[in-house]
Amino acid sequence: MSLTLWHGCNAATMRPDSGQPYGLIEDAALVLDGPLLHWVGARCDVPVDMLAACAEQHDGGGALVTPGLIDCHSHLVYAGDRAHEFELRLNGATYEEISRQGGGIAATVQATRSASAEELKLQSRARLQQLMGEGVTTLEIKSGYGLALAPERKMLQVARALAQEHALTVRCTFLGAHALPPEYAGRSDAYVDEVLRMLKKLHAEGLVDAVDAFCERIGFSAAQTRRVFEAARELGLPVKLHAEQLSDSGGAQMAASYSALSCDHLEFLSEEGAQAMAKAGSVAVLLPGAFYFLRETRLPPVDWLRRHGVPMAIATDCNPGTSPCSSLLLMLNMACTLLRLTPQEALAGVTRHAARALGLPDRGILAVGLRADFVLWDLQHPAQLCYALGARPANRVIFNGEER
Repeated sequence: MSLTLWHGCNAATMRPDSGQPYGLIEDAALVLDGPLLHWVGARCDVPVDMLAACAEQHDGGGALVTPGLIDCHSHLVYAGDRAHEFELRLNGATYEEISRQGGGIAATVQATRSASAEELKLQSRARLQQLMGEGVTTLEIKSGYGLALAPERKMLQVARALAQEHALTVRCTFLGAHALPPEYAGRSDAYVDEVLRMLKKLHAEGLVDAVDAFCERIGFSAAQTRRVFEAARELGLPVKLHAEQLSDSGGAQMAASYSALSCDHLEFLSEEGAQAMAKAGSVAVLLPGAFYFLRETRLPPVDWLRRHGVPMAIATDCNPGTSPCSSLLLMLNMACTLLRLTPQEALAGVTRHAARALGLPDRGILAVGLRADFVLWDLQHPAQLCYALGARPANRVIFNGEER
């Protein structure tokens, strides 16, 4: 057996059962067996025979080690931008007003439909590489800016291609029920019929890992969302939901009834919704970038989520209209300063809880048998990841057991 040793580091394992904040191990060692973690603990405790089996040894130089970061909610594949709408909002227009006048998601749909696959990939690659530069090793990418079979397929194919070209994991989520396309104006039920047809075809082509929907006044009703979730269930696909962003529609309770992986946004979540999520094991994905960019004043009910034991993840929500951001580290800071999370909660939100929000139990924690995805940071303490605005302290990134 040939193993690889990483030593000379302090490891924030993020194990919740370690009894230490951040699961921190000082003067740690990690032993890798190919793409998996074979041993994690204090360097002085590495078994002698295991040390002898380590054909490679790497000195971390005193770095802080964390699990690879996970961005569990992004709309990273899109074309164009919506800077004009940003200006309109600053002059007093609301997000809903802009959407109802043909802006918002519809504007990005037009740009994305018009872009070729290569153009779409070129624009999206730059955002992807920015995230990778901050230690992201797993990323969710949603469709939802095509809203017809061919452009939705194009988006998902671009997401798959980006994963093949880069050393990270990409999970593709079908978000056909994102908005009503102009050709279906006034015929939302008919469009849901089309969403179900798209889902079946795209799943058969191997392009869908999960299904999402936008359950909201300007999106789709709970009854329409149920139709989408029933179709996902028949295909054996997990579901997620954009829920309670602009109003309390009861979407969280509905999604929980389908054992949703996550409910995302949640500014208007009720305590009943939090209780339903806790019972179902659904993750609350908080999106501080959208909260900040839309100048929201209603905070997600973090206290209710804590009280009922709902795990909280943090993500960029990278998209052109409400969170044009490809910095997960900035989201860590915003989660603490705007949403009042502790640094330990925030870091768990981009590691173990983010992994759970994607249905990926093989990562997000540094533990034996899990993936060897980890980051060496030029930092002394985990809280520093949430502290410095604009800092990019990632030193080395290990993905699938190999340095990228």
